[in-house]
Amino acid sequence: MTTDRPLNVLWLQSAGCGGCTIALLGAESPGLATALEGAGINLLWHPALSEASGREALEILDACLDGSTPLDVLCLEGALLRGPNNTGRFHMLSGTGEPMIDWVRRLAEVARYTVAVGTCAAYGGVSAAGGNETDACGLQYEGDVPGGLLGDGYRSEADLPVINVAGCPTHPGWVLETLLSLRQGEFFDGDLDALGRPRFYTEHLVHHGCPRNEYYEFKASAQEPSQLGCLMENLGCLGTQALADCNLRLWHGEGSCLRGGFACINCTAPGFEEPGHTFTETPKVAGIPTGLPTDMPKAWFVALASLSKSATPNRVRRNAVSDHTVVPPVQYRKRIK
Repeated sequence: MTTDRPLNVLWLQSAGCGGCTIALLGAESPGLATALEGAGINLLWHPALSEASGREALEILDACLDGSTPLDVLCLEGALLRGPNNTGRFHMLSGTGEPMIDWVRRLAEVARYTVAVGTCAAYGGVSAAGGNETDACGLQYEGDVPGGLLGDGYRSEADLPVINVAGCPTHPGWVLETLLSLRQGEFFDGDLDALGRPRFYTEHLVHHGCPRNEYYEFKASAQEPSQLGCLMENLGCLGTQALADCNLRLWHGEGSCLRGGFACINCTAPGFEEPGHTFTETPKVAGIPTGLPTDMPKAWFVALASLSKSATPNRVRRNAVSDHTVVPPVQYRKRIK
């Protein structure tokens, strides 16, 4: 969509923690308000960021439904609560007497694009974990199964399925880049991966750019949290399997989970919230991690790991199990002949 008028974006929040909004406020160079204004994006309403509330807010929603205000992008943050008994009454839109799921269905019918912001909105996420007594789901997925609230066959006015900007929370750049692409009319079916996520950030692995890559190469693993070594073998890191550019597109210009000393838990994927073990544990069979790097056969991994460990420099081996650099790199001096 490229028109003279701004791109109208309506943002609703359902069952979630609001973390994706908090992350969005951390957008830098430029900040959120400057980025939206400069791109010609008009935030019609956001429950946490807009001044309008009560009747004023409902008038904005009604105007989108009757067409007097074009709804270009419907952004939904948080999972949809279908319970109890598929009534949606676990989450009523304040002041309307109607379930949020009914409002979302109607607005999605008139939206040119529909965007799920965060893994809860995309796949159910943390809100759908456990017994899921609220019957929470994503907009077009329930876990990794197509369907969700809107159904597998849903297409927006622009003939696109729900765009799943998954992450827990999402990187502000993922959200803004998606909106900018929609503003320019440069987003198509082929720009989505098999789970409806924008390819511009899921065609990378979290492993790419990881500051612990030297330890990974030599399979020099940390044994405890806070140690410098690779977190894959013992401490649950899924960075070699997780699809995202977290270590290339840093948070606040300098951070990521791994740079903060935390294992990657693959939060852009459906089902990440219930791995079947603690997040800081690597499940193994006969000492071999059950979750291997993407595209690597088990036999190759075993052979590579054995060779790598036998060639591990003393510096890397000692630093891997320390919380600070014990042995610094030695300056290489080329002999002059």
